[in-house]
Amino acid sequence: MKFIRNLLLGLSAAALAFAALAQNISIATGGTGGVYYPMGGGLAAVLSKYVPGMQATAEVTGGSVDNLKLVGSGKPYVGFSMSDAAQDAFKGEDKFKGNKVQVRTLMVLYPNRMHLVSIDGKGVNKFADIKGKRISTGSPGSATEVMAFRLIEAAGMDKDKDMKRERLSVAESVNALKDGKIDAFFWVGGLPTAAVSDLANTPGTKIKMVDHDELVPAMNKKYGNLYVKDAIPKATYKGMDGDNRQATVQNILVAHESMDDKTAYNIVKAMFDHKADIVAVHKEAENFRLENQKKDASPVPWHPGAVKYFAEKGIKLN
Repeated sequence: MKFIRNLLLGLSAAALAFAALAQNISIATGGTGGVYYPMGGGLAAVLSKYVPGMQATAEVTGGSVDNLKLVGSGKPYVGFSMSDAAQDAFKGEDKFKGNKVQVRTLMVLYPNRMHLVSIDGKGVNKFADIKGKRISTGSPGSATEVMAFRLIEAAGMDKDKDMKRERLSVAESVNALKDGKIDAFFWVGGLPTAAVSDLANTPGTKIKMVDHDELVPAMNKKYGNLYVKDAIPKATYKGMDGDNRQATVQNILVAHESMDDKTAYNIVKAMFDHKADIVAVHKEAENFRLENQKKDASPVPWHPGAVKYFAEKGIKLN
């Protein structure tokens, strides 16, 4: 009996020790039709497989704004975010007015390209044509909405008065456009975005990608140098007439400042050591590059754990 009791006590102690070592991390991603969600699934698999004691799970969310609020909740989250939304959270501005988030950058991920998408027959051929139309500006809680509002403002329009506005995810926007319920939609994401590919490949449908890169200077004048003129190559989506001249913003991976340095270090290390596993899920992960990790590449301070990892690679971030 004494042996059994000691054995059970030993097993209980081992279980408690394992529980102490086990680390559950949630990855805040985005909607199922975008890039964040599948990439987040790939990241969760890498962290669960290669970081000892860590169990990571990808969660569907509304996007960057929701992700930053989850990071700020105090629960163990890492999140995908556009850098403009992260800057707002860090400063307590716009959708985070009065609610600053002590967010920190883990790494720069890949460029997020703004899409303004319509189809033939809707009369949306240039940015000014959205005036008076039915437009989706992105789902609530998404950085698509943040950036769409800034583009509309830069064009001298009122988001509430100059259009009939819907707040749909990219997948919902595609379905609404197919069904004739909207005339165009905004979406900011990686290339290619599955839902947009679905629209472009729909029989009898010709996609229209609307240029808007001329609005970048006005956006940067007001919000800082967050945006760059860029192009979505003609070959990205079936039926494009040419390269789509548009506005791009960087994606970053973020965590709360309270995340311990070792955890932050291990997350970044796993992402670079096993990058191929994430590329296999979505090719935008090819843009995870050491040369993109620069002191001024993110408007949000770097996490000390990330700083340590990149210092080992010869990159100084502070």
